[in-house]
Amino acid sequence: MSLLYNDLAIFNAIEKERERQHQTLELLASENFVSQDVLEAMGSVMTNKYAEGYQGRRNYSGCEYVDVAEQLAIERLTRLFDVNYANVHPDSGAQANLAVFYALLQPGDKVLRMNLSHSGYLTHGSPTNILEKWFEIATYGVREDTHLLDYDHLEAVAKWEKPKLIVAGTSAYPRKIDFARFKEIANKVGAKLMVDMSHIAGLVAAGLHLSPIPYADVVTSTTHQTLRGPRGGIILTDHEEMFKAVNKAVFPGIQGSPLMHMIAAKAVAFNEAAQLSFKRYVRQMIENAETLVETLKQEGAVLVSGGTDTHVVLLDVRPWGLTGKAAEMLLEKVGITVNKNTIPYDPESPRVTSGVLFGTAALTTRGMKKDEMVQIAEIIAAVLKSKGNPKVLELAKETIKSICNSYPLFQHQQQQKLYVV
Repeated sequence: MSLLYNDLAIFNAIEKERERQHQTLELLASENFVSQDVLEAMGSVMTNKYAEGYQGRRNYSGCEYVDVAEQLAIERLTRLFDVNYANVHPDSGAQANLAVFYALLQPGDKVLRMNLSHSGYLTHGSPTNILEKWFEIATYGVREDTHLLDYDHLEAVAKWEKPKLIVAGTSAYPRKIDFARFKEIANKVGAKLMVDMSHIAGLVAAGLHLSPIPYADVVTSTTHQTLRGPRGGIILTDHEEMFKAVNKAVFPGIQGSPLMHMIAAKAVAFNEAAQLSFKRYVRQMIENAETLVETLKQEGAVLVSGGTDTHVVLLDVRPWGLTGKAAEMLLEKVGITVNKNTIPYDPESPRVTSGVLFGTAALTTRGMKKDEMVQIAEIIAAVLKSKGNPKVLELAKETIKSICNSYPLFQHQQQQKLYVV
């Protein structure tokens, strides 16, 4: 409460953000809500400690207790994903990806990654990302008729381009990925395989999505999204030499002292993700996405790939006479937070787009289930079909406020810690 008296401007910004989160239906696929325990670790005195280096091999003294936190994070993470080695230092998924590129490649080497407009990640190399300045980038994508990954085309491109690294992992692809086929293709062309599992990490941890660990040379991920931890990154591998190279790439390659309060918070989240309640949470998250899809279809919506196997839903809004940008703005007016997103073979620019991306991780954390998903999907369809009709928007806004008040966000977390069926 001292902020209230010492820095009212920041106090007000934080409180307004708290209220926004409570009064908004968070359907951004990249966001989730952490537990009170994770928040406590993030706000702990470990933020004061400069701990350059790795546990047991620091460049500074006084690190015995932050070493404990880092070791716990590593042990919990390796158990969670059944992997031999883990680096918990990356401050973000972007830095985790950069470290892997730095560890495995030389400037000018060729990388094969998913086309950005087909749900690729900016941080796998794009004209706006530093990686494209250092490396030669080739792309693969999805079929135009099904919007499913075209593995035959991927193999043909790999044989033609002969990349040093193939990157699997997507920002908005709603279907499961065949990591075994990726590895088979990588082996045929002598490439390393990196998997970015940021969107599906929680599903993998819960055993409800194929793990990329047995197939990939190295795996990166964020620690928020479906893993429901603090904002940060991780790198996983089963290979000792790969681990050594990655460690050097992270420190001293691209980062200095790690954020020890964030590593402590990651350790808390990894422990939470190992609980049976987390598996039930992920199963509900997937069921919620399926319900959202089926209801949207009943409302006449067109979905990229026809549905979802994960928590991600990508809606093509062109049949309703909208762009992704316009749809995003309409939904924000009534209290639904989404993001505009390109669809495969999108005729619009990335700043406009023809799609809207949803994810059910955050709403599931609040405790919402099938009935709420049906209601929310009907509201989404009504708002987008209305094209801004004031009466429709006002009714939607009031209904969303009622839903949010029925699932008080922070009270729910404090009382129940995390979603438990």
